[in-house]
Amino acid sequence: MKTLSFKLFPRTVALLLPITPLALHSEPADDLIVKGDSCYAKFQAEEALKYYLPAEKLEPNNVRLLVRISREYRHLMSDARQPQEKLSLGNSALEYARRAAALEPNDAEAELAVAISYGKLEPFEGNREKIESSRVIKSAVDRAIKLEPGSDLAWHVLGRWHAALAEVNGFERAMAQVVYGKVLPDSTYQEAAQCFEKAIELNPNRLMHYIELGRVYARMGRTDEARNLINKGLVMRDTEKDDPETKRQGRKLLAQMQ
Repeated sequence: MKTLSFKLFPRTVALLLPITPLALHSEPADDLIVKGDSCYAKFQAEEALKYYLPAEKLEPNNVRLLVRISREYRHLMSDARQPQEKLSLGNSALEYARRAAALEPNDAEAELAVAISYGKLEPFEGNREKIESSRVIKSAVDRAIKLEPGSDLAWHVLGRWHAALAEVNGFERAMAQVVYGKVLPDSTYQEAAQCFEKAIELNPNRLMHYIELGRVYARMGRTDEARNLINKGLVMRDTEKDDPETKRQGRKLLAQMQ
């Protein structure tokens, strides 16, 4: 896991070592969690953590709460501007996800939180770390799907995993084996597409499923279908923290397809 000094990021330090009003510590954990959930529904990650983190002090082994905290650190990671701050927030997200999975190995959401958190950290990793992270992501998402086959998010993450590996060319695969002694798993865009199609079947109301499936269809040369899917995602209402960024990427992809 990456580490760094927190000297330049007082906002990050404040979230990792929160100073909360004494009144919050006198509230039951359940009440704090409800208030944190209300902030989460408004995409207010920093505010949500002001309730979730004191609740964690009261219930440090609450798996559902640890998964929530991991999610909010990932959301803050999306908002952060500096790479170092993104990295520290991502590491916090991963730490909470791994704690949740360790406490309850048969919890699908905890396993999925591990997979997503590793995925968020991949842009900051070197090639050797990315290879190891890819292995962990696949293992965690496979467990999540086994535990909860109806999780559209798990199928989405698996689709991203297949798509990322499908983009690795033969030369890069050979170099990975020579330099790192690692054989990358084979994967195809067709496998990625099947995962995103399954995600849409399970939950047709997440716009990211359509845009990511459109991206894969574009790689497969199915251009008209790709445009239709991306456009469908773009007109859907934002319901998740990352939806605006997903739409931005979708518009960029459409422009490249002109």
